[in-house]
Amino acid sequence: MQSNTQTTNCFSEYDVLKRVILCQPQYMTIRQVINETQKKFIDEGLHIERALEQHREFVQKLNEYGVETILLPYHKKYPEQVFTRDIGFTLGQTIFVAHMAHDVRIGEENVLKVWLEDEEISYYNLIGNKIEGGDVIIDRDTIYVGLSNRTNEAAVDHLRNIVGYQFDVKAIPFTEKYLHLDCVFNVLSPEVALIYPNALTDEDMELFSSRYDLIEVTEEEQFTLGTNVLNIGNNKIFSLPVNEKVNRQMRDRGFEVIEIDYSEIIKSGGSFRCSTLPILREEESDECDFL
Repeated sequence: MQSNTQTTNCFSEYDVLKRVILCQPQYMTIRQVINETQKKFIDEGLHIERALEQHREFVQKLNEYGVETILLPYHKKYPEQVFTRDIGFTLGQTIFVAHMAHDVRIGEENVLKVWLEDEEISYYNLIGNKIEGGDVIIDRDTIYVGLSNRTNEAAVDHLRNIVGYQFDVKAIPFTEKYLHLDCVFNVLSPEVALIYPNALTDEDMELFSSRYDLIEVTEEEQFTLGTNVLNIGNNKIFSLPVNEKVNRQMRDRGFEVIEIDYSEIIKSGGSFRCSTLPILREEESDECDFL
């Protein structure tokens, strides 16, 4: 397993984001209902032009904050391609390419691999066990991996065997209807996290309570993906305007909340975190030096 220290680095969800992979929702559609949000909007459908406009505004705002954005090529056969978080994840200085669980998404990861190979960026291909990046949350030397219908225990064991001597890999079971771990939990800083308690076990709630000041998300704001925010570093967080309670509580804790309308894209079940695959974050300290 090789690494490229110049182009890949990620040890948290909150260090300064420098480089991130996205994909325009050019062919986004609810072809198969694969989550609870899509179930609600299947009859209404998606307005592609509106989704493209919202995505462009998001990319533009990232650029304004100094984030380099890489747009993967889109393909008509991949209607969920906008959610690049799931096709891979960066741990330390290594990019892991995920093994997609749902038929409608299988093949998206190959687009990522072509880009990585063209850029001569090495990666670790996690084949054989189902795992998606929305279930992987990193906080320094701890990696939380959600057990869902998209990520199984065999994949967690596989990941633990690869990085377990450098990271503490913790499996976090949650109610499967919530799709990915980042739909019910997210780390905002070393001290603060977002959480939807109803989806998690009492044991894991005790674990998270012992580690973080928890901002609890209501059922309504969980549905509008209140936990699925994107921290770009320096306490700056992208969040949906509709999640007023979450945004207020984050501001009360000193975060700068950047509100962008993403209402069309979240109809397919993902928000800002789901739409971004960070490959380079600048650590705000040098206390961790792994991989």
